[in-house]
Amino acid sequence: MDISVLGIDLGKNSCSVVGLDAIGKVVVRRRMRRETVITYAATLPACVVAMEACCGAHHMGRALARQGHAVRLMSPEYVRPYVKAQKNDDRDAEAIAEAATRPTMRFVELKTEEQLDMQTLHRIRDQLVGDRTSLMNQIRSLLLERGYIVPQGRAKLALRLGEMLDGDEPVLGSRIHRLVSDMRLRWSALDERIADLDAEFTDAARADERTRRLLTIPGIGALNATALVAAIGDARTFGRGRDLAAWLGLVPRQATTGGKPRLLGITKRGSRYLRKNLIQGARASLPVMSKSDTRLGAWLRGLLSRSHHNTVVVALAAKMARIVWALLRHERTYDPVAQAA
Repeated sequence: MDISVLGIDLGKNSCSVVGLDAIGKVVVRRRMRRETVITYAATLPACVVAMEACCGAHHMGRALARQGHAVRLMSPEYVRPYVKAQKNDDRDAEAIAEAATRPTMRFVELKTEEQLDMQTLHRIRDQLVGDRTSLMNQIRSLLLERGYIVPQGRAKLALRLGEMLDGDEPVLGSRIHRLVSDMRLRWSALDERIADLDAEFTDAARADERTRRLLTIPGIGALNATALVAAIGDARTFGRGRDLAAWLGLVPRQATTGGKPRLLGITKRGSRYLRKNLIQGARASLPVMSKSDTRLGAWLRGLLSRSHHNTVVVALAAKMARIVWALLRHERTYDPVAQAA
Protein backbone atom coordinates (compact mmCIF):
# COMPACT_ATOMS: atom_id res chain seq x y z
CA MET A 1 0.00 0.00 0.00
CA ASP A 2 1.31 3.39 -1.03
CA ILE A 3 0.24 5.62 1.88
CA SER A 4 0.85 9.29 1.27
CA VAL A 5 -0.99 10.76 4.28
CA LEU A 6 -1.70 8.99 7.57
CA GLY A 7 -4.42 10.59 9.69
CA ILE A 8 -4.53 9.64 13.37
CA ASP A 9 -7.43 10.43 15.68
CA LEU A 10 -5.81 10.21 19.10
CA GLY A 11 -7.65 8.67 22.04
CA LYS A 12 -6.73 7.92 25.62
CA ASN A 13 -6.13 4.21 25.00
CA SER A 14 -6.96 3.51 21.36
CA CYS A 15 -6.58 5.51 18.15
CA SER A 16 -8.28 5.46 14.76
CA VAL A 17 -5.92 5.46 11.78
CA VAL A 18 -6.81 6.29 8.18
CA GLY A 19 -4.33 6.21 5.30
CA LEU A 20 -4.75 8.13 2.02
CA ASP A 21 -2.90 7.43 -1.19
CA ALA A 22 -1.49 10.05 -3.55
CA ILE A 23 -4.91 10.89 -5.05
CA GLY A 24 -6.66 11.08 -1.66
CA LYS A 25 -8.37 7.67 -1.72
CA VAL A 26 -8.73 5.81 1.59
CA VAL A 27 -6.56 2.69 1.47
CA VAL A 28 -6.22 1.95 5.20
CA ARG A 29 -8.78 2.21 7.97
CA ARG A 30 -7.77 0.65 11.28
CA ARG A 31 -8.19 1.01 15.03
CA MET A 32 -5.22 0.28 17.28
CA ARG A 33 -3.70 1.13 20.64
CA ARG A 34 -1.37 4.11 21.09
CA GLU A 35 1.83 2.06 21.31
CA THR A 36 0.79 0.01 18.27
CA VAL A 37 0.46 3.17 16.18
CA ILE A 38 4.18 3.92 16.57
CA THR A 39 5.07 0.31 15.74
CA TYR A 40 2.79 0.36 12.68
CA ALA A 41 4.17 3.69 11.44
CA ALA A 42 7.72 2.27 11.64
CA THR A 43 6.78 -0.27 8.95
CA LEU A 44 5.63 2.42 6.51
CA PRO A 45 7.80 4.47 4.17
CA ALA A 46 8.21 8.14 5.04
CA CYS A 47 4.87 9.92 4.68
CA VAL A 48 2.85 12.79 6.12
CA VAL A 49 1.41 11.96 9.55
CA ALA A 50 -1.42 14.27 10.59
CA MET A 51 -2.93 14.67 14.05
CA GLU A 52 -4.93 17.19 16.02
CA ALA A 53 -2.86 19.29 18.44
CA CYS A 54 -4.17 17.78 21.68
CA CYS A 55 -2.92 16.04 24.81
CA GLY A 56 -0.22 13.53 23.89
CA ALA A 57 0.09 14.70 20.28
CA HIS A 58 3.52 16.29 20.74
CA HIS A 59 4.96 13.19 22.42
CA MET A 60 3.72 10.90 19.64
CA GLY A 61 4.72 13.44 17.01
CA ARG A 62 8.32 13.44 18.20
CA ALA A 63 8.40 9.62 18.13
CA LEU A 64 7.02 9.56 14.57
CA ALA A 65 9.37 12.34 13.43
CA ARG A 66 12.34 10.25 14.57
CA GLN A 67 11.13 7.55 12.17
CA GLY A 68 11.43 9.99 9.27
CA HIS A 69 7.78 10.95 8.90
CA ALA A 70 6.64 14.55 8.31
CA VAL A 71 4.40 15.31 11.29
CA ARG A 72 1.65 17.90 10.88
CA LEU A 73 -0.39 19.03 13.87
CA MET A 74 -3.54 21.08 13.40
CA SER A 75 -5.99 22.90 15.61
CA PRO A 76 -9.19 20.82 16.10
CA GLU A 77 -11.35 23.75 15.00
CA TYR A 78 -9.66 23.70 11.58
CA VAL A 79 -10.32 19.96 11.20
CA ARG A 80 -14.01 20.06 12.15
CA PRO A 81 -15.30 21.35 8.75
CA TYR A 82 -13.86 18.27 7.00
CA VAL A 83 -15.89 15.75 9.05
CA LYS A 84 -18.49 14.14 6.76
CA ALA A 85 -22.01 13.24 7.91
CA GLN A 86 -22.17 11.47 11.28
CA LYS A 87 -19.21 12.01 13.59
CA ASN A 88 -17.20 9.01 14.74
CA ASP A 89 -13.55 8.18 15.31
CA ASP A 90 -12.98 6.83 11.79
CA ARG A 91 -14.57 9.89 10.21
CA ASP A 92 -12.44 12.12 12.45
CA ALA A 93 -9.25 10.37 11.34
CA GLU A 94 -10.28 10.70 7.70
CA ALA A 95 -11.03 14.41 8.21
CA ILE A 96 -7.63 14.91 9.84
CA ALA A 97 -5.86 13.27 6.90
CA GLU A 98 -7.84 15.32 4.38
CA ALA A 99 -7.31 18.61 6.23
CA ALA A 100 -3.54 18.02 6.26
CA THR A 101 -3.49 18.03 2.45
CA ARG A 102 -4.95 21.52 2.12
CA PRO A 103 -2.37 24.07 0.92
CA THR A 104 -3.81 26.86 3.09
CA MET A 105 -3.98 24.82 6.31
CA ARG A 106 -2.20 26.24 9.36
CA PHE A 107 -0.07 23.79 11.28
CA VAL A 108 1.19 23.72 14.86
CA GLU A 109 4.90 23.32 15.46
CA LEU A 110 6.04 20.30 17.44
CA LYS A 111 7.02 21.26 20.97
CA THR A 112 10.13 19.92 22.66
CA GLU A 113 10.08 18.30 26.09
CA GLU A 114 11.66 21.45 27.55
CA GLN A 115 8.81 23.59 26.19
CA LEU A 116 6.18 21.22 27.55
CA ASP A 117 7.94 21.12 30.94
CA MET A 118 7.93 24.92 31.15
CA GLN A 119 4.27 25.10 30.17
CA THR A 120 3.46 22.51 32.84
CA LEU A 121 5.19 24.61 35.49
CA HIS A 122 3.15 27.63 34.41
CA ARG A 123 -0.09 25.63 34.64
CA ILE A 124 0.82 24.43 38.12
CA ARG A 125 1.62 27.96 39.26
CA ASP A 126 -1.63 29.29 37.81
CA GLN A 127 -3.54 26.58 39.66
CA LEU A 128 -1.75 27.39 42.91
CA VAL A 129 -2.58 31.08 42.51
CA GLY A 130 -6.23 30.13 41.98
CA ASP A 131 -6.18 27.93 45.07
CA ARG A 132 -4.68 30.78 47.09
CA THR A 133 -7.32 33.23 45.88
CA SER A 134 -10.08 30.75 46.68
CA LEU A 135 -8.66 30.19 50.17
CA MET A 136 -8.40 33.93 50.84
CA ASN A 137 -12.00 34.47 49.73
CA GLN A 138 -13.13 31.68 52.03
CA ILE A 139 -11.31 33.27 54.97
CA ARG A 140 -12.95 36.62 54.20
CA SER A 141 -16.40 35.02 54.07
CA LEU A 142 -15.87 33.27 57.43
CA LEU A 143 -14.81 36.53 59.04
CA LEU A 144 -17.70 38.41 57.41
CA GLU A 145 -20.22 35.98 58.87
CA ARG A 146 -18.87 36.93 62.29
CA GLY A 147 -19.00 40.67 61.63
CA TYR A 148 -15.36 41.29 60.68
CA ILE A 149 -14.96 43.11 57.34
CA VAL A 150 -11.45 43.06 55.86
CA PRO A 151 -10.45 45.49 53.07
CA GLN A 152 -9.26 44.11 49.75
CA GLY A 153 -5.64 43.09 49.35
CA ARG A 154 -3.51 40.20 50.54
CA ALA A 155 -1.40 42.38 52.81
CA LYS A 156 -4.45 43.80 54.60
CA LEU A 157 -5.93 40.36 55.10
CA ALA A 158 -2.65 38.99 56.45
CA LEU A 159 -2.36 41.96 58.83
CA ARG A 160 -5.93 41.53 60.05
CA LEU A 161 -5.44 37.80 60.63
CA GLY A 162 -2.30 38.52 62.63
CA GLU A 163 -4.22 40.91 64.86
CA MET A 164 -7.08 38.46 65.40
CA LEU A 165 -5.09 35.23 65.83
CA ASP A 166 -1.89 36.38 67.51
CA GLY A 167 -3.35 38.79 70.03
CA ASP A 168 -3.54 38.11 73.76
CA GLU A 169 -7.33 38.40 73.86
CA PRO A 170 -9.24 35.75 71.84
CA VAL A 171 -11.44 37.32 69.17
CA LEU A 172 -12.96 34.24 67.59
CA GLY A 173 -14.41 31.13 69.17
CA SER A 174 -11.92 28.37 70.01
CA ARG A 175 -13.07 26.05 67.22
CA ILE A 176 -13.15 28.79 64.55
CA HIS A 177 -9.83 30.14 65.85
CA ARG A 178 -8.17 26.77 65.18
CA LEU A 179 -9.85 26.50 61.79
CA VAL A 180 -8.74 29.94 60.61
CA SER A 181 -5.23 29.29 61.96
CA ASP A 182 -5.05 26.13 59.88
CA MET A 183 -6.24 28.05 56.82
CA ARG A 184 -3.55 30.65 57.40
CA LEU A 185 -0.92 27.89 57.48
CA ARG A 186 -2.24 26.55 54.17
CA TRP A 187 -2.04 30.07 52.77
CA SER A 188 1.60 30.36 53.85
CA ALA A 189 2.39 27.00 52.25
CA LEU A 190 0.86 28.15 48.97
CA ASP A 191 2.89 31.37 49.13
CA GLU A 192 6.08 29.37 49.54
CA ARG A 193 5.31 27.06 46.62
CA ILE A 194 4.45 30.00 44.35
CA ALA A 195 7.63 31.82 45.41
CA ASP A 196 9.70 28.72 44.61
CA LEU A 197 8.21 28.54 41.12
CA ASP A 198 8.79 32.27 40.60
CA ALA A 199 12.46 31.81 41.51
CA GLU A 200 12.66 28.90 39.06
CA PHE A 201 11.16 31.06 36.30
CA THR A 202 13.66 33.81 37.06
CA ASP A 203 16.61 31.42 36.81
CA ALA A 204 15.26 29.95 33.57
CA ALA A 205 14.77 33.43 32.07
CA ARG A 206 18.36 34.39 32.85
CA ALA A 207 19.75 31.17 31.37
CA ASP A 208 18.03 31.41 27.96
CA GLU A 209 19.15 33.93 25.38
CA ARG A 210 15.65 34.29 23.90
CA THR A 211 14.04 35.10 27.24
CA ARG A 212 16.81 37.58 28.03
CA ARG A 213 15.85 39.47 24.86
CA LEU A 214 12.21 39.58 25.94
CA LEU A 215 13.14 40.85 29.41
CA THR A 216 14.30 44.10 27.78
CA ILE A 217 10.69 44.90 26.82
CA PRO A 218 8.83 47.05 29.38
CA GLY A 219 6.02 45.01 30.94
CA ILE A 220 7.67 41.65 30.19
CA GLY A 221 9.07 39.87 33.23
CA ALA A 222 10.40 36.38 33.85
CA LEU A 223 6.87 34.95 34.03
CA ASN A 224 5.80 36.41 30.69
CA ALA A 225 9.12 35.72 28.96
CA THR A 226 9.34 32.04 29.88
CA ALA A 227 5.66 31.41 29.07
CA LEU A 228 5.89 33.11 25.66
CA VAL A 229 9.09 31.33 24.62
CA ALA A 230 7.68 27.96 25.70
CA ALA A 231 4.42 28.52 23.78
CA ILE A 232 5.84 30.13 20.63
CA GLY A 233 8.95 28.04 20.09
CA ASP A 234 10.26 28.99 16.65
CA ALA A 235 9.03 32.49 15.81
CA ARG A 236 9.28 31.68 12.10
CA THR A 237 6.03 29.76 12.52
CA PHE A 238 4.31 33.16 12.34
CA GLY A 239 4.77 35.18 9.16
CA ARG A 240 4.48 38.55 10.92
CA GLY A 241 3.91 40.10 14.30
CA ARG A 242 0.18 40.55 13.74
CA ASP A 243 -0.19 36.79 13.27
CA LEU A 244 1.19 36.26 16.78
CA ALA A 245 -1.17 38.91 18.19
CA ALA A 246 -4.08 37.21 16.41
CA TRP A 247 -2.96 33.81 17.74
CA LEU A 248 -3.15 35.27 21.26
CA GLY A 249 -6.63 36.71 20.62
CA LEU A 250 -5.56 40.35 20.91
CA VAL A 251 -6.89 41.59 17.55
CA PRO A 252 -10.42 42.91 16.84
CA ARG A 253 -13.11 40.46 15.81
CA GLN A 254 -14.43 41.15 12.32
CA ALA A 255 -18.05 41.08 11.19
CA THR A 256 -17.81 42.34 7.62
CA THR A 257 -20.62 41.88 5.13
CA GLY A 258 -21.58 43.64 1.91
CA GLY A 259 -18.22 45.35 1.79
CA LYS A 260 -18.92 47.21 5.03
CA PRO A 261 -16.20 46.50 7.60
CA ARG A 262 -17.20 46.29 11.23
CA LEU A 263 -14.72 45.68 14.05
CA LEU A 264 -15.90 44.36 17.41
CA GLY A 265 -14.06 43.45 20.60
CA ILE A 266 -10.96 41.29 20.64
CA THR A 267 -11.36 37.66 19.54
CA LYS A 268 -10.03 36.16 22.83
CA ARG A 269 -8.74 33.15 20.93
CA GLY A 270 -5.73 31.10 21.91
CA SER A 271 -4.20 30.83 25.35
CA ARG A 272 -6.12 32.73 28.00
CA TYR A 273 -3.12 32.50 30.33
CA LEU A 274 -0.71 34.20 27.89
CA ARG A 275 -3.25 36.86 27.01
CA LYS A 276 -3.99 37.58 30.67
CA ASN A 277 -0.31 37.94 31.54
CA LEU A 278 0.38 40.22 28.58
CA ILE A 279 -2.55 42.46 29.49
CA GLN A 280 -1.43 42.62 33.12
CA GLY A 281 2.10 43.53 32.01
CA ALA A 282 0.72 46.21 29.70
CA ARG A 283 -1.43 47.65 32.48
CA ALA A 284 1.56 47.84 34.83
CA SER A 285 3.87 49.48 32.29
CA LEU A 286 1.36 51.87 30.70
CA PRO A 287 1.85 54.80 33.15
CA VAL A 288 5.63 54.84 32.58
CA MET A 289 5.59 54.13 28.85
CA SER A 290 2.95 56.77 28.13
CA LYS A 291 5.22 59.43 29.65
CA SER A 292 8.34 58.37 27.77
CA ASP A 293 9.78 60.56 25.01
CA THR A 294 9.56 57.84 22.35
CA ARG A 295 7.37 57.04 19.37
CA LEU A 296 5.61 54.41 21.44
CA GLY A 297 4.98 56.94 24.20
CA ALA A 298 3.52 59.43 21.72
CA TRP A 299 1.31 56.71 20.27
CA LEU A 300 0.02 55.80 23.73
CA ARG A 301 -0.71 59.42 24.63
CA GLY A 302 -2.70 59.79 21.42
CA LEU A 303 -4.73 56.68 22.24
CA LEU A 304 -5.37 57.81 25.81
CA SER A 305 -6.73 61.11 24.56
CA ARG A 306 -9.46 59.47 22.49
CA SER A 307 -10.03 55.95 23.88
CA HIS A 308 -10.97 54.23 27.11
CA HIS A 309 -8.12 53.25 29.42
CA ASN A 310 -8.84 49.51 29.10
CA THR A 311 -8.85 49.79 25.31
CA VAL A 312 -5.41 51.34 25.42
CA VAL A 313 -4.16 48.57 27.73
CA VAL A 314 -5.27 45.86 25.30
CA ALA A 315 -3.81 47.80 22.36
CA LEU A 316 -0.48 48.01 24.19
CA ALA A 317 -0.63 44.26 24.91
CA ALA A 318 -1.10 43.61 21.18
CA LYS A 319 1.81 45.92 20.43
CA MET A 320 3.94 44.03 22.96
CA ALA A 321 3.06 40.74 21.23
CA ARG A 322 4.30 42.18 17.93
CA ILE A 323 7.51 43.35 19.58
CA VAL A 324 7.99 39.88 21.08
CA TRP A 325 7.73 38.34 17.61
CA ALA A 326 10.19 40.85 16.14
CA LEU A 327 12.80 40.20 18.84
CA LEU A 328 12.49 36.42 18.56
CA ARG A 329 12.36 36.37 14.78
CA HIS A 330 15.25 38.76 14.12
CA GLU A 331 17.26 37.94 17.28
CA ARG A 332 17.43 41.52 18.55
CA THR A 333 16.96 43.31 21.85
CA TYR A 334 14.38 45.99 22.56
CA ASP A 335 15.77 49.45 21.84
CA PRO A 336 13.23 52.29 22.09
CA VAL A 337 14.18 55.04 19.69
CA ALA A 338 14.12 58.29 21.70
CA GLN A 339 12.38 60.97 19.69
CA ALA A 340 10.55 64.12 20.55
CA ALA A 341 6.88 63.43 21.18
